[in-house]
Amino acid sequence: MSSSPEEQLPQKAFGWAANDTSGHLSPFKFSRRATGEEDVTFKVLYCGICHSDLHSIKNEWGNAVYPMVPGHEIVGVVTEVGNKVTKYRVGDKVGVGCMVGACHSCDNCKSDLENYCPKVIFTYGFKDVDGSVTKGGYSDVMVANERYVVRIPENLPLDAAAPLLCAGITVYSPMKYYGLCEPGMHIGVVGLGGLGHVAVKFGKAFGMKVTVISTSPAKEKEAIEHLGADSFLVSRNPEQMKAAMGSMDGIIDTVSANHPLLPLLGLLKTQGKLCMVGLPEKPLELPAFPLLGGRKMVAGSMIGGMKETQEMIDFAGKHNITADIEVIPMDYVNTAMERLVKADVRYRFVIDIANTLPKTA
Repeated sequence: MSSSPEEQLPQKAFGWAANDTSGHLSPFKFSRRATGEEDVTFKVLYCGICHSDLHSIKNEWGNAVYPMVPGHEIVGVVTEVGNKVTKYRVGDKVGVGCMVGACHSCDNCKSDLENYCPKVIFTYGFKDVDGSVTKGGYSDVMVANERYVVRIPENLPLDAAAPLLCAGITVYSPMKYYGLCEPGMHIGVVGLGGLGHVAVKFGKAFGMKVTVISTSPAKEKEAIEHLGADSFLVSRNPEQMKAAMGSMDGIIDTVSANHPLLPLLGLLKTQGKLCMVGLPEKPLELPAFPLLGGRKMVAGSMIGGMKETQEMIDFAGKHNITADIEVIPMDYVNTAMERLVKADVRYRFVIDIANTLPKTA
């Protein structure tokens, strides 16, 4: 009886995995490939918890492969590099985000848009080039091709920089691509969670006027006094929404729950852009009249290519942008997932892998 590709891999690893749709995570021993010629191996120090991890471990998107080691906001220190690696050395502070491979020959890859490659290999739950299933950052060691490794600026703390590898690039990429990054522009940010709070910080660093749009009035003080937003709209307050109609150049919508788009379209100026980066489970209703009447655009964006991800993290380093985090031990992860369902975190859980994972072995 032949062994699986995972069993043939030489590098022993330890992490936490989900084994079924309950999503419950528990200690898990597995293996990773040896450091290849173009690979970087690093000791994982921290890993952020993304809402995608929660969807994935419960198979809410229907493509889960178990056992699943989640985590795609992974940072650590390089321990070994392949003999063809040119960008990294042992001891460098690095990270890996949402993907670890692509075809490198399609138009998207040639345009530094590996994230849109039809053959993209995501960081966990996807078949890797060696036939094994990728395992994420809720683990002690990571191996990745140097193309998918980013250098973390020296001035950024690793724990608070980790969420930028998903949350950061998810909002930075559409802001850049759709031109919502010019000083003096007015941008709205829908939802003040893991993505939204980072979008506010990038918007202010670009020199923009930033308005947070939320269903929760209780978040106003936090948005303005702590995160530096210029104004705050309660989306359920018709008077506030009416007063702000036609005032925004663009909106970054980070909400993954079902919500109406019509009020948001009303906030846009003529030729304004509403960019979706959240993933509601059910289709949203999109009325045509507001689009035609103001030549408005509803668009989408998913993370970013590797060149842009490095650009994003360098920009974050220059402007001292990090995520607001709650650092947790590995054995708290299931409780953290329960809290994440209730949006009970400000604004990102980050697992202290190096100091707490070994204690769970």
